[in-house]
Amino acid sequence: MSSKGIFLCLIAWSGSLLLSAQDKPPVKFGNVTAKDFATTVYPIDSNAQAVVIADIGYTFMEGNNKSSISVITKRYRRVHILNKNAFDAASESIFFYKNMDVEEELDKLKAVTYNLENGKVVETKLDTKNGVFKETINRNRFVKKFTMPNVKEGSIIEYEYTVRSDFFTQLDPWLFQGPYPVLWSEYNLELPEFLGFTFLSRGYKKYDITKKNTRSTTFTIIDSRGTGASERGQFSTNVTDHRWVIKNVPALKEENFTSTLRNHITRIEFQLAETRPPYAYKNFVQSWSKVTTDLLLDESFGEKIARDNGWLDEYTNPLVLGAKSDLEKARRIYYYVRDNFTCTNYSDFYADQSLKNIIKTKKGTVSEINLLLTAMLKHEKILADPVMLSTRSHGQTYELYPLKSQYNYVVVKADIGNTAYFMDATEPRLGFGHLPVRCYNGHARVVNKTADPVYFTPDTLMERSSTSVFMINDEKGNMVGSLNRVPGYFESFSLREKVNEKGKESLETEIKKSFTQEVSIAKLKLDSLNKPEELVWVNYDFDILDPKEDIIYFNPLLASEGYKENPFKSALRFYPVEMPYGFDRTYNLQMEVPEGYVVDELPKSMVVKMNEAEEGMFEYRISQSGTSISFRCRVQLKRAYFDPEEYEMLREFFNLIVTKESEQIVFKKKK
Repeated sequence: MSSKGIFLCLIAWSGSLLLSAQDKPPVKFGNVTAKDFATTVYPIDSNAQAVVIADIGYTFMEGNNKSSISVITKRYRRVHILNKNAFDAASESIFFYKNMDVEEELDKLKAVTYNLENGKVVETKLDTKNGVFKETINRNRFVKKFTMPNVKEGSIIEYEYTVRSDFFTQLDPWLFQGPYPVLWSEYNLELPEFLGFTFLSRGYKKYDITKKNTRSTTFTIIDSRGTGASERGQFSTNVTDHRWVIKNVPALKEENFTSTLRNHITRIEFQLAETRPPYAYKNFVQSWSKVTTDLLLDESFGEKIARDNGWLDEYTNPLVLGAKSDLEKARRIYYYVRDNFTCTNYSDFYADQSLKNIIKTKKGTVSEINLLLTAMLKHEKILADPVMLSTRSHGQTYELYPLKSQYNYVVVKADIGNTAYFMDATEPRLGFGHLPVRCYNGHARVVNKTADPVYFTPDTLMERSSTSVFMINDEKGNMVGSLNRVPGYFESFSLREKVNEKGKESLETEIKKSFTQEVSIAKLKLDSLNKPEELVWVNYDFDILDPKEDIIYFNPLLASEGYKENPFKSALRFYPVEMPYGFDRTYNLQMEVPEGYVVDELPKSMVVKMNEAEEGMFEYRISQSGTSISFRCRVQLKRAYFDPEEYEMLREFFNLIVTKESEQIVFKKKK
């Protein structure tokens, strides 16, 4: 069911902010007075650009005229918009589910913007007939959007609506947290005992109120679908009323190294486990093998690669002609698909086109292109299967709950010899046997009869890069040098993307800007740029053009090497640090002392370990021998994921690195 239920008639906020002492939110739709505009800075967050005064949902079941149960969800929301940077809070998107010709319905939408003008509250109502727009997401999802009218700095907006759904096996999650602080977030659920749901709570905020009460009620169900008179039936059952409230919920702000905030939002989710009498008993907790077996039979998924695809001879025969091994065949097929097909959607699970149409149009979604790749590999008797996963931006999956809705991406697994190769043919410059960073999000499943689990975790990735710099005095006494850099695989991939998009000249301009000194660049060379399975080598010469002063301050970390600022700025962090990979970066410099100068100050060497387990290391070694200076700097982080409790350690580690890497060699002109 689409997530939007909120109990309307319970809210009226007083400026005194005594919510923590109350069990019921004192806000009611339409009850907005001049006093409500008085607060412009809220204690929960003095820098907040908007504050959600209340967000309340209420979901219950009732009998319908289709001989079944409907799910009714109501939602009420009031927001105080404090400045123009929060105007996005005045737009709402309501997501709906559909199946064939049955879809969820929006009902009873009311939305009003309130402004204080000359001491009076002025209302502007949303035109619900012409101001709501529908967009299709895929064959099972659509969204309705609206934007509140006449929004200004200081406006208060509120809206309420009802969503009616005939899909009683699905309940949307309730989000207690979002991009703006919330003074009162509440969700109410009336759950009849014939529906057995599992509750899943996530996030670091605890509930201020949790209550449940069981009572008896009667459901009336009408069957009016036949040609004769309608049949009416009634039955009594127990219903449990659940209530969850969290007060004063801070905004969940985007921090560096966050895969998606969806993983960390305080929320409650629901998974149907079973139906009970008067419905037929059914266990909805399927095994993984049942889920993947069903997918293999689905005409929009596995059936496409299982049917007789003899017509593929026309495309695969020329590709594999003369290939001496299955590995060579797989490479040729992969690069053919990668280089000849355009991805139209990078978040998709099913294939709506036929394989023939995909080949004809040379376009398809990520699932369609990678299912075509699977079919072509299978056609050549290579053991290949689709793999279903959720990308980093889509959120982590619950491994224990085989829900297809958790997954939004398909890649390919090919077993050749004793090696498993994973492929994604939607990235034009991605090498065979590699996946994009977005795929490294933990648990995934091979879509075969045994539903083999696989794990693409960032901690398994290690980006190793090295930079070597040599600097000497030329015959005119000027400092000249050469730089050789070998980035890691994903940095090489990004470099290929950048050069393809902007050209080599743009890269040269970017390199010049990365120096703190004025330099000229010559002989820029990029090796292996068109070899996507290898690392790119960057090489160039440079001349330092800065005029020579009596004192020269020189940072040995040239060309954007090193950390200029700490990537972890916040003093506190309530959710994990999720880097895309671990890394090991080494920088070496050999240089002559500038002609006519002596070393006045040289930074001290140091080696620091981040923790006892040595999961992070910083090495800074510098020495002088006559007129030569040797410098080595290395930063290593052996894992990508850090719990909130480790954040302070990580932040202090990088504080130390930033401070040390800012130190400079001081050269003084000889007297």
